[in-house]
Amino acid sequence: MDLNADPEDQMMIERSVSQTMQIDPRRARFPCCIVWTPLPVISWLVPFIGHIGICREDGVILDFAGPNFVCVDNFAFGAATRYIQISKEKCCISHPSLYRSENQYGEGETETNILTWDDALRKSTQEFQNRSYSLFTCNCHSFVANNLNRLGFYGGGWNVVNLAALIFLKARWVSTKSIIKSFLPFVAVSGVGLFIGGLTFLTFWAFFTFLLVGWFLLGTYCFKNLIHL
Repeated sequence: MDLNADPEDQMMIERSVSQTMQIDPRRARFPCCIVWTPLPVISWLVPFIGHIGICREDGVILDFAGPNFVCVDNFAFGAATRYIQISKEKCCISHPSLYRSENQYGEGETETNILTWDDALRKSTQEFQNRSYSLFTCNCHSFVANNLNRLGFYGGGWNVVNLAALIFLKARWVSTKSIIKSFLPFVAVSGVGLFIGGLTFLTFWAFFTFLLVGWFLLGTYCFKNLIHL
């Protein structure tokens, strides 16, 4: 940062950056966040599995929603119900040129060579716009994990399993209404299932959950080329 910069200008810059990082669920703006929402049918049976996306610095959501298709500012399965904001300090990316004066670039270094958060997301988006979609091998979690690895978040090494665990353990709820939206279908389906099917339904639920979770565990840690990132 330029030591000779005007303190008033610096305060204006810091205030501007602070304002752009504010989360606004009503406008679906989650700057530098990972967002989550329940999936129809699947989340009714396994409520910790859902659809996720990653957000640009201006808060716009990007999510891999189909073959060769990344949604921009139109979260595929409804409003985000959970989010986790990623600290740029935990990422191996340079800060935007806003923080650097023109004479601070090294020899041969230009502004276009500075990798920012949005630069990393843009590259991952371009890559996934040329990828086939599969719920089991290349899905929204693959897209977000690819972005986190490109950002170098905590040094990389992200996959669909540890990413899902991060969201499940660390993500915050947008509101009380979001909690109800996420769990009410599961409670309703489970109640009806247990009332009608009893032990048979419980056995089916346990088997379905085991198969689904087991697939991603095996595909991530045993057959490493099975699930794409």
